[in-house]
Amino acid sequence: MKGIPPATVQRLPIYLRCLREFEAPTISSERLAELARVNSAKVRKDLSFLGSYGTRGVGYDVDHLTHQVSRELGLTKDWAVCIVGMGNLGNALARYGGFGERGFDVLGLFDSDAGKVGRKVGNLRIEPLGAFAKAVKSRGFSIGVITTPASAAQESADRMVKAGITSILNFAPIVLSVPEEVDVRRVDLSTELQICSFYLSRSAGKRAS
Repeated sequence: MKGIPPATVQRLPIYLRCLREFEAPTISSERLAELARVNSAKVRKDLSFLGSYGTRGVGYDVDHLTHQVSRELGLTKDWAVCIVGMGNLGNALARYGGFGERGFDVLGLFDSDAGKVGRKVGNLRIEPLGAFAKAVKSRGFSIGVITTPASAAQESADRMVKAGITSILNFAPIVLSVPEEVDVRRVDLSTELQICSFYLSRSAGKRAS
């Protein structure tokens, strides 16, 4: 998404979710802003990067805008996903049915624990890490998800990069070292909880005063 600011990219999935849930044929920037919980000027600016400006007095055609946002997010095709690390989190993600509805097909589950290999999770069986590189070639994994302990995350990332995966979603509490051309998105649950704590503390302080 060349030319689109990172902050806008982060808001596009929110707009897409709102549009998919909206039941009218057109939507105003004010209504979309209300649903997405941002201001309407930001919505209009974000959508202008997609070449969509809406119609004065009418707003945006919901179907067309949904397609535009989906296209920019790369969701007009399906992406093959693999998960490395089949602990509690890996199992939960593997069983989640919402990925397929959004164009992400989980086609491979891997773990280094021989005791887990062969166990079925949903419609897939856990495979050994030794089979990973061959599976990437045969199934065309585009996105790798790391749900291992921190101690094994870098090794898992190295394995993914070596196999040709250039997009990684990392749930392990560690900053990964990868080549510049590899995109890593980090999901740090503890950091998000600390941010929740910050706002809770502020809210409690306001009530106390």
